[in-house]
Amino acid sequence: MKSVLTNLAYMYVTLMPVIFAGILNMIFCKLPILGFLKKPMDAGKTFTDGRRIFGDSKTWKGFAGYVILGTLMTLLWGFICKASPALASHDFFYFEHENTALYNLLCGVLVGIAYALFELPNSFLKRRLGIDQSKTMKGWQKDLFVFLDQADSIFGCVLVVCIFHPLPVWYYFLYVIVGAVTHIILNMLLYFAHLRKNMF
Repeated sequence: MKSVLTNLAYMYVTLMPVIFAGILNMIFCKLPILGFLKKPMDAGKTFTDGRRIFGDSKTWKGFAGYVILGTLMTLLWGFICKASPALASHDFFYFEHENTALYNLLCGVLVGIAYALFELPNSFLKRRLGIDQSKTMKGWQKDLFVFLDQADSIFGCVLVVCIFHPLPVWYYFLYVIVGAVTHIILNMLLYFAHLRKNMF
């Protein structure tokens, strides 16, 4: 039991900046600022099947938000961990590397980019299957994409963690599952707080 709780602590402490950045980015995307970035990343273009590449939900504003906020939250978390050795001792990023502003800047940028980029294959796949964000899915399809919607960005973020602190393959996928479940719970809370249009 202690080992399980310790592993969960490592996971949550390490990706705490990602959690905060994800929440703040939802708010950021709703604010009436930087409207020129609120353009689809696929520029409205279609793939060979005649359907959109990613769709309207993937915008440059969202991408920029993940990178900027992911970086800022990682820098802030670095300062917090400096003041709290107990937290730092549970953060994978600091197992083999010193907690410096430059190092945190690098990690923050990479995590932000990974978060945004790893959402794209999921959107691409849904467009190929003709699944629109406004369309109600049912059965296995709904269950699969509810999980993928929450797990896609986590795959990227944990991959960045592995660059700086190698993890066993089984731990990597466990990390993703825990992250996805956490994402689902957060989405439910954000939905009830009226920060999301849909729960999933």
